[in-house]
Amino acid sequence: MSKAPCAEAEAKVHAELPASVLYILRCEGLAVAVLTAILYARSGASWWLFAALWLAPDLSLLGYFAGPSLGARIYNSVHAYATPITLAVCALLVGAHALVPIALIWGNHIAVDRLLGFGLKYPAGFGWTHLGRVGRAQATPKLASPAQPRAAAHEGSATRQG
Repeated sequence: MSKAPCAEAEAKVHAELPASVLYILRCEGLAVAVLTAILYARSGASWWLFAALWLAPDLSLLGYFAGPSLGARIYNSVHAYATPITLAVCALLVGAHALVPIALIWGNHIAVDRLLGFGLKYPAGFGWTHLGRVGRAQATPKLASPAQPRAAAHEGSATRQG
């Protein structure tokens, strides 16, 4: 399997998203969070259930113990809007209406994550998301100047890869 798609994705992440795009994506998260909360309130389900299950999707972070690539796949499958939407549609189709509030909690969790800037993850590591870098800003690696020996420039790149 070629690593080219991952390298391409990482290169895209390194480029900053325009502020207007981030604003739209965060507003989308806010809109979905408000909509799912309103629908949940109208469902008549307990707010204790909402509080108890709201962080459940973050259990997918445990996938990172298996490595960043598999961790990103597991996290992304749980943090994509398609998964709770599929649960809600299937629940309505088969008459399992008790699952709809769970799908709304799940959708609300994803929306709040997007609102706060936590996006879908790249295999490069947990901090690389489709919404930009999460966590502390890291120093940009310095390029070797003509006066520096080449070995010094390569030392910095070796520590970044590890």
